[in-house]
Amino acid sequence: MTRVNTVLGPIPAEELGIVAVHEHIGYGMPGSELDSTWWKSPEQRYAETVPKLRAFHDHSREYGGGTFVDATGICNGRDVDYYKSLSAKTGVHIVACTGFVGGDTALPFFERASVDYLTRQFTHEITVGIGGTGSRAGVIKVGVSRGGRMTDLDKRIYRAAARAALETGVPILTHLAIDAENAIAIFNEEGLPLDRVLFGHADDGVNAEKTRDTWIAEQGGRVGFDTFGYETELPDPPFWARPRRERLDHFLGFIGQGHLRRVLASADANCSPLGWPGVKGHTVNYIFEDLIPDLRAAGLDERTIATVFIDNPADFLTIQS
Repeated sequence: MTRVNTVLGPIPAEELGIVAVHEHIGYGMPGSELDSTWWKSPEQRYAETVPKLRAFHDHSREYGGGTFVDATGICNGRDVDYYKSLSAKTGVHIVACTGFVGGDTALPFFERASVDYLTRQFTHEITVGIGGTGSRAGVIKVGVSRGGRMTDLDKRIYRAAARAALETGVPILTHLAIDAENAIAIFNEEGLPLDRVLFGHADDGVNAEKTRDTWIAEQGGRVGFDTFGYETELPDPPFWARPRRERLDHFLGFIGQGHLRRVLASADANCSPLGWPGVKGHTVNYIFEDLIPDLRAAGLDERTIATVFIDNPADFLTIQS
């Protein structure tokens, strides 16, 4: 039977419904909890987050339910007990991750960690649980540090992630799809099938032109168009924003090249950001309120939309024996 780890326990992949595959309950850099400039009480964060997840649940009903993959890594504000409370409160399946957004977000303790140590850390969080929560991670997060090239620590994290993925059967989700040549070389050396890797943020406004999305798909990898909603049309767009039509055309063009089964989409939104103001007006519900209507208007049929948001992520997240 298919199985996916959520914070409230494993569920069959058929029960995931529509999946937002790259999102955040709350993301912040290490130490953000000490920055009083953007500090919010737990009550404030809860009050910001619950309505967004409830709306996500309501939107998801026509698709048989909804799943929110929290791509917040170790050291970046991951709080699994909080996720469990939110999942129980809203009815949204939440998948937590192990791993790191990038080596440059790891605290000094992990900077010195060996590949073997990191592998054991990831494997423990997938098979035993994260801390004392009893909840098991359902995906491994890795990433390229700022600067655009993988650092030595990044490479150790990627190699450890590949080994843990092979041992446990869970997939890998990357922050950025740049420097994919180095990443794919590591995964190939470790014998990890590339369909177990989602190369994320192929569509962001900074790195899209540097990302070899078609080449990644041709190698067998999955490609994430997961910064939908970060538009230059916003009143105060972030530096990684991109014109709405340009991003949509990029996505449609990628599908049009025959890569429908390789693509996943998401909004990479924060329910309640940690240590920074976030982007006002951008939530996970962009998927329902803007993106799916845009796809329908562009001529995509319901079967194709279901492939992107239901079938592909269910196949990706299913634990492989």
